[in-house]
Formats: sequence, structure tokens, C-alpha cells
Amino acid sequence: MKSDFLLAITQLSAEKNLSKEVVLGAVESALVSAYRKDNFAPNQDITVKIDPNNGRVLVWAKKMVVEIVSDPRSEIALDEAKKINKGIKVGEELVVESTPSNAGRIAAQTAKQVILQRLHEAEHSAIYEEYADKQGEVIAGVVRRIEPKQVFIDLGRTEAIMPSNEQSANERYRVGQRLKVYLVEVAQSARGPLLIVSRSHPNLLRRIIEIEVPEIYNGTVEIKSVAREAGYRSKVGVIARQESIDAVGCCVGLRGIRIQNIVNELNGEKIDIVNWSADPAKFITNAISPAQVAGVCLNEKDNSAVVIIPDKQLSLAIGKEGQNVRLAVKLTGWRIDIKSESSFLEEEKAKPKPALVVEEVVSPVIEEIIAEETHEISQVTVSTQGILEVPVEPVAVISRRAIRKTEIRFAEDILPPAEPKPMAKTQKKKKKDVHGKVSAEDGIKLKKKKRGYNTFQDDEEYF
Repeated sequence: MKSDFLLAITQLSAEKNLSKEVVLGAVESALVSAYRKDNFAPNQDITVKIDPNNGRVLVWAKKMVVEIVSDPRSEIALDEAKKINKGIKVGEELVVESTPSNAGRIAAQTAKQVILQRLHEAEHSAIYEEYADKQGEVIAGVVRRIEPKQVFIDLGRTEAIMPSNEQSANERYRVGQRLKVYLVEVAQSARGPLLIVSRSHPNLLRRIIEIEVPEIYNGTVEIKSVAREAGYRSKVGVIARQESIDAVGCCVGLRGIRIQNIVNELNGEKIDIVNWSADPAKFITNAISPAQVAGVCLNEKDNSAVVIIPDKQLSLAIGKEGQNVRLAVKLTGWRIDIKSESSFLEEEKAKPKPALVVEEVVSPVIEEIIAEETHEISQVTVSTQGILEVPVEPVAVISRRAIRKTEIRFAEDILPPAEPKPMAKTQKKKKKDVHGKVSAEDGIKLKKKKRGYNTFQDDEEYF
């Protein structure tokens, strides 16, 4: 029977995936309750020990030393106590072996339910300790059953629950399907450890990328931020710890093989990998991709930014139902307002300009200023990448319109117009060329003057 008892202990430890010492401890605790009920006083302190080599059960109990024994279960005579401890006195307690003769039958019948209960408690404690260390990690499981509001995932030793709010919107689960899930929470409950898993958590994408990309696992490339709308689209900001490494290229892989494996694991979810930057304007520009950015105006007080987009790229920057800009907000942590170039320029033109004050100046230089057509110059700060960073109110420059609106009055405006003089006929000056011929200044050759005439003779005949 002793060998059968040890065999049962070994079998229980294998089935429950527990160590032999844990099973023996659970059985000893169960036998304490069983023996106290039938062979000892209710409040008596007893201890059960099982020999792991031969399976022998020994019960030790504390008894009071008395001269005359009235209750043999809790008292022992002084003569018998001195055989164990010669220096014992009346009124002291002594631990003695008090193994009942029917120990095997009690272990098989009375303590059965107690043993099973202790084993369940030990199993639950071991499962909790195992998965408490895995909280925040990705684990693999198989869909066991599906209910309207939750899906039960079989993890081997226990089950995990995936609530409806942790499920991906575009995924349909089936019994027997193998999934990678993110362990969100591990808690104790009356029925044992409670495991909550997720397929929509942003950290699921982070952990899968870490598994797929060795450079992230060894720390060469770091994931700075993740923004995800489960089932539809995600954005990931990465940065390289070494200058010679392309962080985005490491995540994408040769011919996109790495990112394709991640997309397949998430059932076709679109993933954008962008470079993270400490410069907010540059990081916001990368986060808005694939749309092109003409400029970024930052307001650090409100932690907001105005992103200027070319008119043709406006719909691409906003995305379907605002998805692209919404993910960019989550990724960067800045409140982003998208504006087209045309609307931004109209707003800048509509802003009130400072009044121009011009003093009266009598100088010929003013005529040249009036003759030139000037324009307005907007003072802006442009980064090396051509990104508009901080807008400044436009500064007015002297122009023709501004000069006309001033109070300057010239002499021409005050004096009456002069009377026109009759046009006198002027004769063209003549000069001799190198050959001695007479010619006009404009290069037209003239005929020689004939004697006796005061007029020039040309091709026409005079009568």
C-alpha cells in the first residue's frame, strides 16, 4: 500500500505539473484536517509527515504532561513523558508520535476531497506565479470556445479570456485557431488565476516587431512610440542608436520580408514605419507621411502645430475619415491642425498689417521709389530641410500704393499746368563723314545743297 501511495503522489505531480514536494505538502495539510476530526481534539496542534522514500505516514501531536490522564488524545502521563524526555515536568507540553492505526483508510477515504482542494490551490498558485512574470509579453494560445462577449484562449495549463473590447475589429475567430496574444493582466480570483489577453493593444505590435527584428531585440534600434487602430492601420516611430544603421530599413527588411511577416500576423493591418526625431517639426513631418509637408508652425505653449499641406496632398494627409492625422497625433503627442497652402496664404493676407508712416521728403530719389513696383516680404524662419517653422507677421515695405495714400504734395500738384508752346521746326544737324559727305545724325544720307535754293532737295520734284 505504501508503494501505491507513492505512485499516486507521483501521478498527481505529473498530471498537475507540480513538483513532488508540493504534492506531498498538500497531502500532509489535508491529512492534518482529517486526523484532527477523528482522532484528536479540535484545537490540538498536530503535524503530519510523509516519508518520501517509503511513503510512511507519521502523525506528531502536542500533549500536556499530567499525573492522571483524563483525555488520552491531548494528555500524557508523567511516567510515559519521562521515557521520552527525562527532565519533563507536570504542566509542560511534549510532542509525541500519535499515528492512528487506520491511517491508510483515512488517507484513502476521509481526506480525498481535502487533498484535491489542496492540490487545486497549489496548482493555482503555481500558475499565477508562472504567468505573473509574463505580464506584458506575447504568448501563443489556441481558441477553445467563443461566446458573444468574450473568447477563451487555451494556454496549456490554464485558460485566458479575451473580452470584446480587446478584440481586433476586422478579425473573425474560430475554434482551433492559433493566435499570438498580449497578456494584459494577471489577477487572483476565487476560481483561480484570471488572465486577460488582447489582440488590439498597441504593445502587441511592439512585441511582435521586437521578435521579428533582431536589431530591436539587441538594442541597436529602439521603438520610441506606437500608435495603433487595431485591424486598420498603425504607425511606429523608430530611431537608430548608431549613425550607420537605417532604422526604417531594419524594420522593413530585405524586400519587405520582415514587415510582411508582421502584417500577416495581424491579418493585413497596414503598418507605417517612420523615423523618430527630437525636433518636433521634423517628427511631425515624418508622422504625416506618406503625404508631403510644405511647412510646420509650432505653438509650444498649447502643444499644438499647424501643418501646411499642398492642395493636391490634402486628402492624403488627412486620410480616410481622418485616420492618418489621428494616428499622427497619437504618435507625436502634439495636437495637429491640417491646412492647405491656399487657405494658409489667404489667412496670412487677411491679417491686419501695421500702418505705414511716411514723412514729407523733397528729394529726386522719391520719384525713383514711386516708379518701382515693390512687394510685401513675410519674415519667416525656414529650417535646413525647407520646413516653415515659426510664422511672423508680414512687414510692409514702401510701395507705389502706400506712397499715393500719403499726404505728400509736390509742386506739380499745386501749380497750374503750363501752357503748351508751339512746336518749332527743327533742322537736323548735319555733319561730315570721313569721306566728306554730308549726313544727318540718324544716319540718313542727304543730297548736296544746290546753289540758289534755301530748301533741301529730295526725291520729290518742286514746282
